[in-house]
Amino acid sequence: AASDVYKRQTFDQIILDAHKLHVAIKVTEELLYDNAFNLENYILTQFGKALSNAEEDAFINGTGVGQPLGILAETGGAQVGVTSASSTKVTADEIINLVYSLKRPYRKNAVFLANDVCVAELRKLKDNNGQYLWQPSLQAGEPDRVLGYKVYTSPYFPVPTAGGTAVAFGDFSYYNIGDRGTRSFAELKELFAGNGMIGFVAKERVDGKLVLPEAIKLLQMKSGS
Repeated sequence: AASDVYKRQTFDQIILDAHKLHVAIKVTEELLYDNAFNLENYILTQFGKALSNAEEDAFINGTGVGQPLGILAETGGAQVGVTSASSTKVTADEIINLVYSLKRPYRKNAVFLANDVCVAELRKLKDNNGQYLWQPSLQAGEPDRVLGYKVYTSPYFPVPTAGGTAVAFGDFSYYNIGDRGTRSFAELKELFAGNGMIGFVAKERVDGKLVLPEAIKLLQMKSGS
């Protein structure tokens, strides 16, 4: 019978919400119109950077309450692959074990993600033959590598602490981002006109979730001393 040959596939529904993110600023009319350079364009550029930074932080550390669910969320985030033997140091063997804690299909497109503080330590790690795990990039614009896998850094990834996360390794394409429309920028001339001010506001609606937690593994630091 067909039931003896085939297994039925089941799928969970992943719902992406639409969390609102906005940045606002007020400037005086004199500053806006009397400045020697195009202040309005500068403000809009900085708004774009602020929204991108807020997104990056949320996609890593978001709680899922009023914001995206980050890859480091305790529930629904990435899975712990390795726990370090020390609460302060990461070893070369633990990085190797982290790589192999990830299932083979996900290793094809896997990368490392960590804070610069941790990356500085990764650069010093050597294998049992005295060879550095770190492989400097030989091409401009290409990231450096550890064990052949690309290394990316983020200032929003936590600095390693006892019981905290030190490194994430996996296929981040399984983190789905849902943009609800495009970013909007508005100049508010009338709202603050009585105070001689002009407002600017930027808005977007976005969500993000790791749809397959096993696609990213974490190296977690030992708790305590």
